[in-house]
Amino acid sequence: MSWTRLFDSGKLFGVSCLAALACAQPALSRDLTVVSYGGVTNETFEKVWLGPFTEETGISAVMDTWSGDLAKVRAMVESGNIVWDVMDATAEPIEIGCEQGLFEKVGDDPLFTEAGLIKGGLTECGIGSMTYATILAYKNGIFPEGPTAVTDIFDTETYPGKRGLRKSPVDALELALIADGVAVDDVYATLSTPEGVDRAFAKLDTIKDDIIWWEASAQPPQLLMSGQVVMSTSYNARAALAISNDNADLTMVWANNVTAIGFFGIPKGTENLEEAKKFIAFTLLPQVNAAFSDYQPYGPTVTAAGAFVKPDVLPNLPAGHIDEDSLVFDGGFWATQGDALIARFSSWVAQ
Repeated sequence: MSWTRLFDSGKLFGVSCLAALACAQPALSRDLTVVSYGGVTNETFEKVWLGPFTEETGISAVMDTWSGDLAKVRAMVESGNIVWDVMDATAEPIEIGCEQGLFEKVGDDPLFTEAGLIKGGLTECGIGSMTYATILAYKNGIFPEGPTAVTDIFDTETYPGKRGLRKSPVDALELALIADGVAVDDVYATLSTPEGVDRAFAKLDTIKDDIIWWEASAQPPQLLMSGQVVMSTSYNARAALAISNDNADLTMVWANNVTAIGFFGIPKGTENLEEAKKFIAFTLLPQVNAAFSDYQPYGPTVTAAGAFVKPDVLPNLPAGHIDEDSLVFDGGFWATQGDALIARFSSWVAQ
């Protein structure tokens, strides 16, 4: 696949450099390093994005893994010893890191403003990498009639048994408010008030004794198939892959899902800044952007990429399940109010 076949000449790096990126590439002092969350996601990055990018550009790129904790990014930036160049992250660390000066501000770069990103797919420091959703998965054969909404995780009377929930206030507080009757459009306004926070934690109290916490995204299907829980929140791709690849006898529930955009961020001060931008721009080519969904059912972030997604993949992507019952995750809210909520959540879990 050639860049020249997918972009009008001159839009990316100038006409003289566009012929399959024939312009000379300076030698990097180290490989371009891209980080994500490990496992099958890193494998997909390498297969779909890193390998083809190196083939097209001659720029060597390698993968590393991170946990989502900004501490290492902060240490790198403050010391000037940057070893990561492109970071795949959820919205909240990108927004928080942007506020703290940990990421390059790229929101006005023509490479990204002209890429056709979906609404919300470009922020001051973040460039959309994929879309994903928090859904509910349950093990078949346990209930006469299974749950019909993600918020049914709070209904222990109809659906008794242990339930898996991510060990984080993110998503948990939003879902608690929806389950308690707050309209989707009012969730973040409610959660911005002390009374709203109290209300969310009160709702979580109702299932606290039945929660088994998960932290790694691979855990929910494992908890379900081992019988440790009867239902669990899960990222849509993890549940879908467990069903298709591992023959897991699970059902995915999308009503009241929390849909979010994953982002690329570039650590502030990296010596490979231009190469990092080129890599991200490569992933935003419509066919390249869509190709990720062939291996993991996370959705594209470029509008034109939708035409290249395989029809049999579409039912497992968030785009087909966003409606008036869905909550669009607000990373900006968590950037400004996350510290206090995380502290309270940690204290609540420990009680």
